[in-house]
Amino acid sequence: MKKVYKLDEVDCAVCAQNMENSIKKIKGVENAVVSYVTQKLLIECDEADLEKITDEAQKAIKKVDPRCRIVR
Repeated sequence: MKKVYKLDEVDCAVCAQNMENSIKKIKGVENAVVSYVTQKLLIECDEADLEKITDEAQKAIKKVDPRCRIVR
């Protein structure tokens, strides 16, 4: 399944790329795209794992930029 989330406070394209790379490493993530321009996160994963993966993605995002958050 694909799920798109709004991101709050993505400050630069390099940060977005670092977030994307970290999220792609999360177990169960098939693909992830973080867009600095649109301030959005796309996650592709099994629907049953979505909540857990979203929580892990938030942790990965916070490591790159502590102010950034996923708007659910």
